[in-house]
Amino acid sequence: MSDFIKTQDDDGVAIITWNCVDRPMNVMSEQGFSDLNALVDDCIADDTIYGVIITSAKKDFAAGMDLGVIAKTKEKNPENPAQGCFEMVMQIHQILRKIELAGMDFKSKKGGKPFVAVLPGTALGIGLEIPLACHHIIASNNSKAKIGLPEIKVGIFPGAGGTTRLVRKMGAMGASPFLLEGKLSNPSAAKAAGLIDAVSDQPLADAKSWILAATDADLVKVWDAKGYKMPGGAPYHPAGFMTFVGASAMVNGNTLGVYPAAKALLSAVYEGALVPFDTALKIEARHFTSVLVNPSSSNMIRSLFLNKGALEKGAVRPDGIPDQSVQKVGIMGAGMMGAGIALVTAQAGIDVVLIDQVQDSADKGKAYVASYCDKGIKRKKTTLEQKTALLDRINATTNYAALADCDLIIEAVFEDPDVKAEVTKNVEAVINSDCIFATNTSTLPISDLAKASSRPEQFIGIHFFSPVEKMLLVEIIKGQSTGDRAVAKALDYVRQIRKTPIVVNDARFFYANRCIIPYINEGIRMVKEGVEPALIENAAKLMGMPLGPLQLNDETSIDLGVKIAKATKAAIGDAYDNEDADEVMFWLFDQGRLGRKSAAGFYEYDDRGKRIGIWQGLREQYIKEDANLDLLDVQHRLMFAQVLEAVRALEEGVLLDVREGDVGAILGWGFAPWSGGPLSWFDMLGSGYATARCDELEAAYGVRFTAPNLLREMAKEGEAFYDRFS
Repeated sequence: MSDFIKTQDDDGVAIITWNCVDRPMNVMSEQGFSDLNALVDDCIADDTIYGVIITSAKKDFAAGMDLGVIAKTKEKNPENPAQGCFEMVMQIHQILRKIELAGMDFKSKKGGKPFVAVLPGTALGIGLEIPLACHHIIASNNSKAKIGLPEIKVGIFPGAGGTTRLVRKMGAMGASPFLLEGKLSNPSAAKAAGLIDAVSDQPLADAKSWILAATDADLVKVWDAKGYKMPGGAPYHPAGFMTFVGASAMVNGNTLGVYPAAKALLSAVYEGALVPFDTALKIEARHFTSVLVNPSSSNMIRSLFLNKGALEKGAVRPDGIPDQSVQKVGIMGAGMMGAGIALVTAQAGIDVVLIDQVQDSADKGKAYVASYCDKGIKRKKTTLEQKTALLDRINATTNYAALADCDLIIEAVFEDPDVKAEVTKNVEAVINSDCIFATNTSTLPISDLAKASSRPEQFIGIHFFSPVEKMLLVEIIKGQSTGDRAVAKALDYVRQIRKTPIVVNDARFFYANRCIIPYINEGIRMVKEGVEPALIENAAKLMGMPLGPLQLNDETSIDLGVKIAKATKAAIGDAYDNEDADEVMFWLFDQGRLGRKSAAGFYEYDDRGKRIGIWQGLREQYIKEDANLDLLDVQHRLMFAQVLEAVRALEEGVLLDVREGDVGAILGWGFAPWSGGPLSWFDMLGSGYATARCDELEAAYGVRFTAPNLLREMAKEGEAFYDRFS
């Protein structure tokens, strides 16, 4: 069945309706393009058709291209993947250019048929690139709709003419937020910016009226008109020159050269602006192809779209368990974490009982939600009515009896096993027999905490990251006795609150903290060795890490790091090997430098709490002459410290799925998104090189870089993680 259907009215206006019947939103497939192309040919050739409306049968226009198709483009021509990608992209250009020219005589610019895009709702990616090729774009007056080109966020850029058309329509400066940031706008804002032409309460009727009134001149795109000049100036224009210099500086400053799509996009814009439009499309196609064949882009699409989507849809949910959607959640502890959990839960329309030891503390937790709403009202992101409805869902109390009809409990009290055990017993005395009990602990073993429960099969870890309302990842931890229904309950709850779950087995620090702590410690070790702190921080950022290890330690607080170090040493005894990092961290702690919260840590801060640079005292205490390392060594020490823990977690069965390892790393602690995640990064390096590099790092810096047996086995077989475990 075709995704596109053509109808025609008595006035000679044809309507091409997009409707992917087996999907909630329209997405473009290879077959879809073929079908659209055939219908466009029919409309242009049919003398009874005066003009064409392209719209959707759904409430939205389109979610974009099927990224699964993009991910497989290299398979079109295995012997020459780049050629296969380029030919596919040029075919798309030809279809959209056909809509744009609409059968007109190219020299006289006469005889064409008007094409109007009608957007009933959201239009993203190719869902905007098709309209940009039309002669007029009308969006329905739908404030919830989003219009834009978000491709840059998944490691590619608008490669179906969107880049070239938008720049020629708006100028490089005007187009930059939509291309380089993936900015999305509602219809009114999109019209004000120049993305679309009109907003209407009756878009189909207005589209028809526009078609019937259109002249030959209305169908000529500005870039096809004689004497066209780019808004804001082309690169060789004095004004345009400064724009492109600034854009280049901005892109390189923001990406540090690790995101190939941003650089390729800028190159396509610059080079395309120097040549005629059709040549510019070829240039765009070449740069887009270079991005598609870059493993970085393939990995980003796989992790941030395909794998993330699969996990959110229940890819790892236990089979045979009926729907476990949550009706009412009890949250134990109204501190920062508890209040954040209450917020996102209530936002999902779920009733919440928020409990603390004293009423004042419970009220403060609810007040946090109110404050969050007030900020949203100020930014016009929410309304007073929505705030009231949200707060009405939250019962802040000290009364455990209010938990009686909850079907999920989330404990978020102080990180003390005795305190958590007492709370567990008190809660289980009042909840019903089917209720699932979850702990939000970030470090304590789930199986140990479950010993306080009379029903350990219903005891599970649901680990949120801070701040809860901003962080997308939720780590679900199975204890030794955790049953499948508890896992299903946790997964269904995370789906309800619209976050991304990963499921891991119980082990010290679980998965995310297990990987990020070595990253922080490796940075601190190098400080102890006398390496310049700025080199450490910038080396991390040049690898795509959002924060250097020292800044990250400041953000999470140095006293927390001290607490974790002491607890870990007490737990594992002689196996503990982190004294070098501890020395630095304990020294800062003794100086009262606790990180950002005390406005003093590895960094100095001004009176407003703004970071102003590395603390000079750190340099005076530890920097040594000739101690600086080769940049690659610094980078690899920081990266391998994390990635080897991910491999060990997979080897030990803590990590259950390679997809969860990559998605969890990117969403949980920001692991170099350009790489697609730690396991994808090792696949890029190759298991052979990764193993050899481990041997070099081990010889130079210690046994923490010893290659896991799993990695050595894969190196012998020439395997990749996604080959072995997919």
